[in-house]
Amino acid sequence: MPELVVTALLAPSRLTLKLLRAFMWSLVFSAALVAAAVYGCIALTHVLCRPRRGCCGLPRRTPPACLSDPALGEHCFLTLKSSGLRLHYVSAGRGNGPLMLFLHGFPQNWFSWRYQLQEFQSRFHVVAVDMRGYGSSDAPRDVDSYTIDLLMADIQDVILGLGYSKCILVAHDWGALLAWNFSIYYPSLVERMVVVSAAPMSVYQDYSMRHIGQFFRSNYVFLFQLPWLPEKLLSMSDFQILKTTLTHHKRGIPHLSPSELEAFLYDFSQPSGLTGPLNYYRNLFRNFPLEPQELAMPTLLLWGEKDTYLEQGLVGAISRRFVPGRLEAHILPGVGHWIPQSHPEEMHQYMWAFLQDLLH
Repeated sequence: MPELVVTALLAPSRLTLKLLRAFMWSLVFSAALVAAAVYGCIALTHVLCRPRRGCCGLPRRTPPACLSDPALGEHCFLTLKSSGLRLHYVSAGRGNGPLMLFLHGFPQNWFSWRYQLQEFQSRFHVVAVDMRGYGSSDAPRDVDSYTIDLLMADIQDVILGLGYSKCILVAHDWGALLAWNFSIYYPSLVERMVVVSAAPMSVYQDYSMRHIGQFFRSNYVFLFQLPWLPEKLLSMSDFQILKTTLTHHKRGIPHLSPSELEAFLYDFSQPSGLTGPLNYYRNLFRNFPLEPQELAMPTLLLWGEKDTYLEQGLVGAISRRFVPGRLEAHILPGVGHWIPQSHPEEMHQYMWAFLQDLLH
């Protein structure tokens, strides 16, 4: 068929897609402005209630001692083959078994896996990374350095750079979004997957279009599409919004100590410490609309019944995308979003059972 005819036939579809994306971005930025107004009022209230803290977050001078706890592992750096960036990671149990690679979410870092590093180092080589833009890892400033493709290449480079051909991938929140994608596009590098509190992007997209309540639960995502303003709002009153997110008596991490809270805030308080992590969100809608994808990786999915940010109905939506027999899903009663830290014992029990046949 002549190229001109093919181009003419495809023109209506391309125009429709462009119009759909334009409509989507108009909705996203409208929601972003509303979210900015709401979070602006919240941040201003924090400043007025705590005037001594001022408008800006104060950089922490020294990291809390818990970040250098030797029981958690050895601090190392790896230069990535694809990008040349240097990633920080904590490693323990090398030589004890297969690679178990941990990917954290926002607003956290490698330290969110402290319980799992201690639990599994006897039978696995456990590695928790500070992902690109976080902690001591390199943090490019531009938004285009945080596309999904580049972040997946980072995971590939970590696995191969550590000398392995595959891993058990354990991920939470944003790390789990990447893990879902990674298991689809790099299946040969993943032996098993443990996903906590996150849905594949295409599932989240389709579910949110049918359940408006999920949009309200994810309102912060729209705020984070804006340049510079989210960094300013999150840092006001010495990072009070982040403090509330992590320590709230219903929505936060139970029993989080002041030192553990500082383990997360330390890196965000450094100059431009929030820009890299927020750039993940600024790429979230880049490939909209997403095509449905079949899921086949043997996966353990853990979900909190009381998750503030994600509706329980997403678990069923994920299950319907899976090849039968490949997904083991558990909804933990009375549990929120931060399962690896709030209920590590339950998580460990499910993980040991899921991985039992790999230990023989």
